[in-house]
Amino acid sequence: MNLPAVVIVTIITAVLVKGIQESATFNATMVGIKLAAVLFVVLVGAFFVNPDNWKPMAPYGWGGLTIFGHTLWGQSVGGNPVGMLAGAAIIFFAYIGFDSVSTHAEEARKPSRDVPIGIVASLVICTVLYIAVVAVLTGMVKYDQIDTGAGVSVAFSTVGLGWAEVIIALAGVAGITSVMLVMMLSAPRVFLAMSRDGMLPHSFFGAVHPKFRTPWKSTILVGVFVGVLAGFLPIEALLQMTNIGTLFAFAIVCTAVLIMRRTNPNAERPFRCPFVPLMPLLGILGCLVLMLSLPVANWWRLIGWLAAGLVIYFAYSRHHTVMAKRLAHEISAHGISPGGALVDDVEDPGGRPKKK
Repeated sequence: MNLPAVVIVTIITAVLVKGIQESATFNATMVGIKLAAVLFVVLVGAFFVNPDNWKPMAPYGWGGLTIFGHTLWGQSVGGNPVGMLAGAAIIFFAYIGFDSVSTHAEEARKPSRDVPIGIVASLVICTVLYIAVVAVLTGMVKYDQIDTGAGVSVAFSTVGLGWAEVIIALAGVAGITSVMLVMMLSAPRVFLAMSRDGMLPHSFFGAVHPKFRTPWKSTILVGVFVGVLAGFLPIEALLQMTNIGTLFAFAIVCTAVLIMRRTNPNAERPFRCPFVPLMPLLGILGCLVLMLSLPVANWWRLIGWLAAGLVIYFAYSRHHTVMAKRLAHEISAHGISPGGALVDDVEDPGGRPKKK
């Protein structure tokens, strides 16, 4: 059992139940510690970079594209793809969280302005910082000698800066904690929106605490679920499962943009995707390429999760959605028979209802 993970999840759950203001303050503190450590790594570590460590630049090649375990481009080791694309599919986990900004739109003062700025600005800043840290790390230590458990802190220790190891390790914990908080903050908001649409029981997932004004029941449920998985499942399996699930969701969102622009072009759009259809098509292609670059076991996990979601949808959501209830009401109000015919209140000469 990974007891520290369970303890941290419990603390985060309590903070999230307490309120959004407390969550924002806690997260800002964690992010501040993390950013300070990142800047320290980049600025100090740059003095210990050996350019020879960057040769070759892509030791496993640029590929890693597979389809259900069959390598199409690149190499594979032990049945798992390796290469630049395969690495990108794994480190995609570092970019999860930007999408959660959109799920917090109700907490923003001016969502139409704040949400796009929050997503794009944080994505650009974190991409630059991520590349800078990785460049310094691989410059300090040869790629095949990097410690996979605590790469940055051990790298500083090997160059004689052992005192920095503790600081970086603590900042790493703070960084992971902030990511967990953001993700666990998002899920109850998604469930809340789904409950308003009738896709989940509103009495539970739509329950808002009378004092803290947070979806407390679903927050606790998410905390229990995350705590159990983090406590008892291998971290590598969780990481890759999270990657493929998020990539699949992104591909669906890109597809929905294409469909909605065609079926409902005049809908109000506070957030408007530019360069349609090029941007959504590139998004779909990018997501599929990274999904195919993950080990095959992730596809079976994705299919299992998707099957569970479809069971919930067809067993409950499809019959309880607001749209389904509205349609049933309109059918009842306008007298549509079970066979689909609209019954008029005028009778024909034979005394039988006239149908049209």
